[in-house]
Amino acid sequence: MAPHSPRDYASPKLSSAQTLVHYGLHFVFPVVLALVFFPLMWQTAYLVMLATMAIDLDHLLAKPIFDPLRCSVGYHPLHSFYAIPAYVLLLLLPATQIVAVGLLFHLFTDTVDCLWNFSHCQECYVNSRIYALRNWVRKLWGPEVVE
Repeated sequence: MAPHSPRDYASPKLSSAQTLVHYGLHFVFPVVLALVFFPLMWQTAYLVMLATMAIDLDHLLAKPIFDPLRCSVGYHPLHSFYAIPAYVLLLLLPATQIVAVGLLFHLFTDTVDCLWNFSHCQECYVNSRIYALRNWVRKLWGPEVVE
C-alpha cells in the first residue's frame, strides 16, 4: 500500500467549504468588527482592515508561493510568532488600533484555516511551526505532572 500524501486528505467538498469560510472571514467579517469596535467610522475601519491583507505579500518569499496545506501562521515573516506580539502592542496606540485589529484578525483567520487543515492532515500539523511552538512551550513548562 502506497503512503498517502497530505494532498490525499483534502476532499474537494471540504476544500470548498474551507475556502468559503476562509475568504468570508477575510472579507466579510471585518465589516462586523468595524461596526462593533469603530461604529463612528466603520467604513474607514473596514477599508483599513482590508488593507492589512497586504500582510500576505510575505507569501511571495516562500517556495512555492502558495501551498494550500501549508500553515502560514509561524511560517511567513509577517505571520511569525515574533510579529504577533508587535501587532498586539499596536492595540495600545489609538492611532494604530484599527490596523492592529485587522492584522490580528487576519492571523486568527489563518489559524482557523490551519486548524481545518490539521483536522484532516496529521502530517500538516506535525510539519507546522505551530506544532514546533507547542513542543517548545511544553519543554519550558518542564515534565508533565501526572495525578
